[in-house]
Amino acid sequence: MSDSPPLPPADWPVMEPGWVWLCGAGPGDPGLMSLHALNALRQAEVIVHDALVAPHILGWARPGAELVDVGKRGGRPSPKQHEISLQLVELARAGRRVLRLKGGDPFMFGRGSEEARTLVRHRVPFRVIPGITAGIGGLAMAGIPVTDRDVNQAVTFVTGHDPSGDTPPLDWAALARASPVIVIYMGMRTISRIAEALIGAGRAPGEPVAVVRNASLPDQQVLETTLARAAADIAAAGLSAPAVIVIGRAVLLRQALEWPAMAAGQPTRNPEPPGPGRPAEAP
Repeated sequence: MSDSPPLPPADWPVMEPGWVWLCGAGPGDPGLMSLHALNALRQAEVIVHDALVAPHILGWARPGAELVDVGKRGGRPSPKQHEISLQLVELARAGRRVLRLKGGDPFMFGRGSEEARTLVRHRVPFRVIPGITAGIGGLAMAGIPVTDRDVNQAVTFVTGHDPSGDTPPLDWAALARASPVIVIYMGMRTISRIAEALIGAGRAPGEPVAVVRNASLPDQQVLETTLARAAADIAAAGLSAPAVIVIGRAVLLRQALEWPAMAAGQPTRNPEPPGPGRPAEAP
């Protein structure tokens, strides 16, 4: 509102020469980036960014800032992780103010800890600015809460592939038994094998699954399916990365909590979301 009092001044941190700030830009929507991240953008002389960082966000950089795209793109030549880490060291040693801007949160499957460890080994000072990770914020933008006390008391976040690109060697049987909701990052290519492992460990073939592509962006897509049909439905829909996959009854809550549809004037599919004594049909 126009008559709202101004925000009190904040003691914003100053980016010093020779420092690297590891910063999360959130799931995509520029409005979901933190004020600390914006402060970093306005100070950095060099911004080393991923491919998933929105152009609008990069447009907030200070005038004259150097933009270095180190995004990894499947099937095309991309910088190696050790090359990116050493590039940060070289830029900092040259006395530059360096912002390493990553999609989501730098410490949630973002390799931020690898880069930080390299900086530590080379005695380069750094700061970490957390970001909203897609496995929480991106699902919320689709109307899917990762926790609800009537549905689940635990949630597990996993990566969909190991360093070689194969299905990660996790104890899928233990996950199937212990985690009512499983959120998978980077699992579009391995979802068939992951689903097979979970079903083989006892999860129901009809368990609800949702795939959220380009979470929080104007072209966000959401596919509701089941564990047994997930891989086939993803292929039929032509969905590709970047996407986050969630498995569990929390997906059914979207029937009542799909707020983007409400904003578009569409009716709620199920005003009584699934909970104790209120089963809901899977898609």
